[in-house]
Amino acid sequence: MALFLNTHPTPEDLIAVNRSMEGQAPRKIVETAIAEYGGTVILACSFGAEDVVLADMMFRSNPGSTLFYLDTDFLFPETHAVRDRIIQHYQLEDDQIIQVKSQLSPSEQATQFGEALWQREPDQCCSLRKVEPLTRILAKYAAWMTGIRRDQSPTRANARIVEWDTKFGLVKFNPLATWSWEQVWEYIRANDVPYNALHDRHYPSIGCTHCTAPVMPGEDPRSGRWKSSEKTECGLHR
Repeated sequence: MALFLNTHPTPEDLIAVNRSMEGQAPRKIVETAIAEYGGTVILACSFGAEDVVLADMMFRSNPGSTLFYLDTDFLFPETHAVRDRIIQHYQLEDDQIIQVKSQLSPSEQATQFGEALWQREPDQCCSLRKVEPLTRILAKYAAWMTGIRRDQSPTRANARIVEWDTKFGLVKFNPLATWSWEQVWEYIRANDVPYNALHDRHYPSIGCTHCTAPVMPGEDPRSGRWKSSEKTECGLHR
């Protein structure tokens, strides 16, 4: 089924595609994204639960696929550890897992903007260490896949299976949009997918060390992100 290969989809395209994909299994959506876009689609991977599920689906569908991760220089050691396990588990080549970093080192950022920018201006810190690097990597692709789920937060409740990403100018697939947290973990356990050890220590959503805290049972799963501020998103997703 041809969708809109490497073109800017119209609103009508998106309505039709989402209608046809809404009830499909995430694995089928991943397969469709790969079939449509081939080497011009890439997975954004933070090495959280949703993203390792998508990585498993993607590499099962096409072992030659590619993912990238934003290395902010403030990632947890556990995040680097699961990255290494994924490389080994799927026998990835160096060019299949792309590290994307800010143009500023932490020390250069501190010199230009002051120490602990994440405390004073978390949006600016995310812009420098996440949004700008993401803009650079996505400029090379026609489509990307993300682990967004509708029940993660109110800001993601209206996520579609396929969207035109107006911020970055490419097609965006959200294969897990309809899944629950429980379904994500059922998949991880059933398929023995490597996952971040922090999930076993009350970290449902994992970002940078400075801006991520554990979440106790009954709390909002994303309440551990930017806990001391009203910030809820890093700016990568609308």
